[in-house]
Amino acid sequence: MSFTLELARTLAVVAAEGTIEAAARALHLTPSAVSQRVRTLEEQVGRVLLVRSKPVRPTEAGAAIVRLGRQLDLLEREALAQLGDQPGGDPAPPTVALAVNADSLATWFLTALARAAQRRPMVFDLHRDDQAFTAGLLESGTVMAAVTSQARPVSGCVVRPLGVMRYEPFASPAFVDRWFADGQDAQALAVAPVVDFDRRDDLQTQFLRSRGADPALPPRHYVPSSADFANAIALGLGWGLLPPEQSGPLLAEGRIVRLDGEAIGVPLYWQQWNLRSTLLTTIAEEIARAAREALA
Repeated sequence: MSFTLELARTLAVVAAEGTIEAAARALHLTPSAVSQRVRTLEEQVGRVLLVRSKPVRPTEAGAAIVRLGRQLDLLEREALAQLGDQPGGDPAPPTVALAVNADSLATWFLTALARAAQRRPMVFDLHRDDQAFTAGLLESGTVMAAVTSQARPVSGCVVRPLGVMRYEPFASPAFVDRWFADGQDAQALAVAPVVDFDRRDDLQTQFLRSRGADPALPPRHYVPSSADFANAIALGLGWGLLPPEQSGPLLAEGRIVRLDGEAIGVPLYWQQWNLRSTLLTTIAEEIARAAREALA
């Protein structure tokens, strides 16, 4: 099996843009020319590479080629930057797609990206997902690197530990007076409302189990924004677990109080494509530095 590398890069653009028409605009081609490139690539590899949905999505075979196309684009941009003095002026800064969990994004992660961008010109395309699922974005070729809770390297990637993000249980004083007046035992936790980030967030479920409470019983709010999640707890919608960077200011203001029970630690790892890329190395160095400052 062999295929044209330029066609692989075209498929990567189609996957990123979501439609043939949008990819055509990005590539300065007609939609029919982009469609023909995709068909030609599928003929070369003998497999269907793209599901023609809206938005389009790569098949399992297509994901491998999408990742290759994006790797080629990254390496080419780095080579052009090293050559310098190219006709037409400086090349556009490369776009780096990264995946990160919401709490890291809301606390320490952006500091690392700001430092990296000061060292090298680059722009970021961030994908937010639960830390248990960001590795899947690496596997699909959607992102070049990710903060993840998965210690096992994704195929074609390298991994390094970042540290442990600690979460402690909190509620507003008024909430404690209403729901935990007789203590924070399993019976009280079974009826007290809970705040979850989304339906993938299992931190509160883990805590309930650790306290002997049935996680299926409490009513749950879903607040899919890290800052609003903390505010929902402070406003008394329910109890939930927060990292120190979010709980500290609210504690100092007296808006929340610590509940009984052990903290939950979530180990975090940095996974990235296994490429000799100065760009990815720069980002990884700043990610590790910010993690050392913020994580246990």
